[in-house]
Amino acid sequence: MTDRGLLTLTQWLSPSFPLGSFAYSHGLEWAISEGQVRTAEDLQTWLEMILTRGGGWVDAVLLSRVLKGDDPEDTGAMAEALAGTKERWLETSEQGAAFVNTVAQMGGPARPARALPVAVGEAALGLGLDPRTVIALYLHSFTSNLVSAGVRFVPLGQAAGQRVLAALHDVIETVADRASEATIESLTTGAFAADVGSALHEDMDVRIFKT
Repeated sequence: MTDRGLLTLTQWLSPSFPLGSFAYSHGLEWAISEGQVRTAEDLQTWLEMILTRGGGWVDAVLLSRVLKGDDPEDTGAMAEALAGTKERWLETSEQGAAFVNTVAQMGGPARPARALPVAVGEAALGLGLDPRTVIALYLHSFTSNLVSAGVRFVPLGQAAGQRVLAALHDVIETVADRASEATIESLTTGAFAADVGSALHEDMDVRIFKT
């Protein structure tokens, strides 16, 4: 691990990096509006489901496969195929496009726009970091953004949100370890409530978040 590589990855995954991630809730807005997520404990349970069986797990495996040398174009196509709803596809595609564009503007190589985990994996190949570190930090950024959405919309206090995020650190580490050994062929998902929430979010009369 190099300090410069770790600092670069941390910058890419920080809230200040212009992906527009604050505008996406991954279907959480619908769950909150329907009363399925009312408390910090509800939010923690919902996010653990997404990390272990939903979109977080899918992203972790896709990122891992690119870091292990799988073709980014093929993996990007798989990422689009695994986006279960239109909004999930927009979420990963729009953020991925913003990521590659910003990295290029910073002096990095120009790369094709891809789904976010694939774009991050392709860019991170040259950082000299352990794949588990890259996956864990990606998942931490992913989770932190959804915690922020919960803090704003439930609403929750800032301290409560940080307690939820800290409580999920063990889950993030476990998922990163599992994903680092996973194959595309073994990839399965089972976060059905989150998938339904993402689909129904599109038809909400009033929305704060894009997804």
